[in-house]
Amino acid sequence: MATDKDYVLGTHDEEIERLGLQNRVWLSRAADAWHRAGFDRGQTLLDLGCGPGWATLDLAGVTGPQGRVVGIDRSKRFLDAARSRARANACEHVEFVELDLDVQPLPDLSVDGVWSRWVYAFLRNPRALLARVGAVVRQGGTMVLHEYVDYRSWRLSPARPEFAWFVDQVMVSWRDQGGEPDVGLELPGWLVASGFEIRELRLLQQATRPGEFFTRWPDAFVGVGLDRLVDLGRVDRERADGVRRAYRESQSTPGAFQISPSVIEVIAVKH
Repeated sequence: MATDKDYVLGTHDEEIERLGLQNRVWLSRAADAWHRAGFDRGQTLLDLGCGPGWATLDLAGVTGPQGRVVGIDRSKRFLDAARSRARANACEHVEFVELDLDVQPLPDLSVDGVWSRWVYAFLRNPRALLARVGAVVRQGGTMVLHEYVDYRSWRLSPARPEFAWFVDQVMVSWRDQGGEPDVGLELPGWLVASGFEIRELRLLQQATRPGEFFTRWPDAFVGVGLDRLVDLGRVDRERADGVRRAYRESQSTPGAFQISPSVIEVIAVKH
């Protein structure tokens, strides 16, 4: 099983909270995609790479107690947090399974829909997993995926070279662990080869200004991401502090904004 160091940003309490913020920032977009994909009451849904279960409980609200939601992740620490939150919310139609998506077979499931966000980007063999996931989707069932297609499109205005360097280091750290930040470029073709029809493709990207709610997501990532790169020995503390200063200086300039990294939304239906 994976350890904390196998996760790009770790599994500590600060990362659990950051993922909760990330879920809140992206929830309206995710919920809209779930609606267009036909996720509904009474269905069985799979939350792939569920982490600490923030979206899993949102999906449980979609299915209602008549349905079932299964969350899968490889981090016991994340899943302990998810189970605790499910108990606190009396969410009895949710269950969590601990397994490594890169190497272990999926549970014996038959599902109406699958949700995943930024999962395939961190796998060594994402195409093999996609085929395994496709096999548990019922005919007529749907997959909804959010993955990056151009991570370097994350830009600041005013631009700062220190920040561009940071973005490059993030991408290198993912690739060094066997992942591919821009895996979204490949997913539609893989889905078609696995017997799915692409119903919708949308590019999700936002220009956001300091102080806006959406900006809390990249703000949090810069902080946690730099700390993680230092912990892994990829960046020294002095240079990390320089990136933080450059980010703050850029985004405190009158008229400042940033462009979020490009995400592809895929809704695919199994033939």
